[in-house]
Amino acid sequence: MLRLIEKASGPIADVRIVSAGLNSAIAAHVRTTDHTLFVKGLPLDHPWVWTQEREADVNRYVRGIAPELHWHMEDDGWSLLAFEYVAGRHADFTTGSTDLPPVMAAMTRLAEVPAPGIELKSMPHRLRKYVDDPADLSWFAGNSLLHTEWNPHNVLMSSRGALFVDWGWASLGAAWMDPALWLLWLIAHGHTPGQAESEAAAHPAWELAPPAGLDVLATVQRRLWDSIAHQSTDDWARPMQRAAQTWAMHRTGKL
Repeated sequence: MLRLIEKASGPIADVRIVSAGLNSAIAAHVRTTDHTLFVKGLPLDHPWVWTQEREADVNRYVRGIAPELHWHMEDDGWSLLAFEYVAGRHADFTTGSTDLPPVMAAMTRLAEVPAPGIELKSMPHRLRKYVDDPADLSWFAGNSLLHTEWNPHNVLMSSRGALFVDWGWASLGAAWMDPALWLLWLIAHGHTPGQAESEAAAHPAWELAPPAGLDVLATVQRRLWDSIAHQSTDDWARPMQRAAQTWAMHRTGKL
């Protein structure tokens, strides 16, 4: 893999492994003679390798709210993405955090991005297994570019404000869905449902969110996170399951 990086960016001066996990088999800060890069990769036979191409395709549409992609390479059994290195920290989603306004400002900028002319999954398609009535999926339809994965590790607080990373699950859907999905993470980090919805209401598309659609989404998210928590050993799965259950009870009065 180092040979591939040198092929694209020149001699490597230093490598620091960041993590390895579900979203990337390898992630590292790589310093070359000219750049410091953040490189992430998956084996070409990985079932989620398609997310690498998705990130590469989306990047040119989200300049200014995401680190810039330097290159995407598929060779020698690997799919690698090399982004500009941005110094920063993960976002703090707890109550009273000063990170929340800049995160919302960047999310608002994302809502202004025209629907990109690339292949993306739709939110009705992604959530189709969790509704009782297929007609309810119409609430989620739209042509807005959505990030959808609001784990605070996907939000980098930098000198340029909030930057969003890990765009592999970017999708098309109703514009109000990103703040609605974000508020679940706020609940998981200590907000009440009312507080979380108040934060989400700062998004310009929130006023377009139909109450019935929010009720359906709350039920869908409760079912989705029940499924994830049943299968996953990640430490954030159970808190997110509880957050989704709490929001569903707040919206519908039932689990």
